[in-house]
Amino acid sequence: MAATDGGAAVPEEKAAVPEEKRVAADQAPAASGAGTSDPAKAAAESGAVTAGGESPAAGSSGPATRASDRERDVVVQRVQDAFAEGRLDDAEFDERTRAALTARTHAELDVLLADLPATPSAPGPAPAVPGPGRYSIALKSSVRRAGRWRVPERYTTVVYKGGGWLDLRAAELSGPVTTFLAVAYKSQLTILVPPNVRVEMTGLGVSQDTQDEDPGYRLPADAPVIHIRGIAYKGTVEVATRPPERAALRR
Repeated sequence: MAATDGGAAVPEEKAAVPEEKRVAADQAPAASGAGTSDPAKAAAESGAVTAGGESPAAGSSGPATRASDRERDVVVQRVQDAFAEGRLDDAEFDERTRAALTARTHAELDVLLADLPATPSAPGPAPAVPGPGRYSIALKSSVRRAGRWRVPERYTTVVYKGGGWLDLRAAELSGPVTTFLAVAYKSQLTILVPPNVRVEMTGLGVSQDTQDEDPGYRLPADAPVIHIRGIAYKGTVEVATRPPERAALRR
């Protein structure tokens, strides 16, 4: 220290600052700034959030489970039961059946059954009845079968100057292959089949609805087969999966 004229001593220079304190002071601003940084930016830099704005756990769900032909058949049968019970109308039955046949995942199948009972209504005790009839004949009249009815493996229908309507959408087929012999003389005979069956047609005057030529889905190898042998003279034997549209009522 240097002495002044008054004899008072003054320091020649500031006392040296310890090294540890100086380093801590230099790091203090950086530490205070880290506490005020953007949390989202900090999380992004740490890898806690993905580029899509989601955490890794949020996008870790696996792909949807694919549906099999067997599972599609089960849903189609449930839809058919609901139609036979009157829970679905014609349009709903057709729409849901086709949707089930084209479904790819379990989720798509579950949607079709969301508003239906978990199991079909339990039928009462079946009365003792003979086997299903094997033929129907109409002479200047009409033949009409619809709803829940049993169809034998071979069935014959003859319509003479009348009309015929055979609805198989809710019918119980007796075997994997059902053969129809359909004869229409100056008559129109319509056979309505569900979308989940394979139709084979032979004969004279037999036609298929143009909307069903390319259904847009693939039937399983074990799908039920309906073989139709038709003969039509001045008439038609037509096969369709949809009922004809009703004309609008005039007001």
